[in-house]
Amino acid sequence: MNIRLHDKSLEVRLTAAAQKALVLRDRPLVAEMELLFSCLLRKRVYFGDDLAQSTPVDDRLAVRFRPIMTRHCTVAGSGESPPSDDFPLANPRPYVPNWLTIDYRHGKWVGDFGYAG
Repeated sequence: MNIRLHDKSLEVRLTAAAQKALVLRDRPLVAEMELLFSCLLRKRVYFGDDLAQSTPVDDRLAVRFRPIMTRHCTVAGSGESPPSDDFPLANPRPYVPNWLTIDYRHGKWVGDFGYAG
């Protein structure tokens, strides 16, 4: 499926397991694509139920893109996420991914996103 997110096309890919798990939910799932700006870039997909500032894919799934920036640069650490703040971008379009893949494995949502080469 393709949707428009920040005026850019985003291809949302669901595995068969994810499609099956979505049907069993009693509320929409929100997939948040987080892009962390720090010494290095990090990307993660978080899953939840809060529909605030999300874009619907269909009646069972919504997505949002959230750029954040760390308050200080730490490459080595304890594995915990460093303190961070939202990183408002005047034009988020260039940073919005081209694709998002969602799977459901061993009772947990798993996601990845990326950019066209």
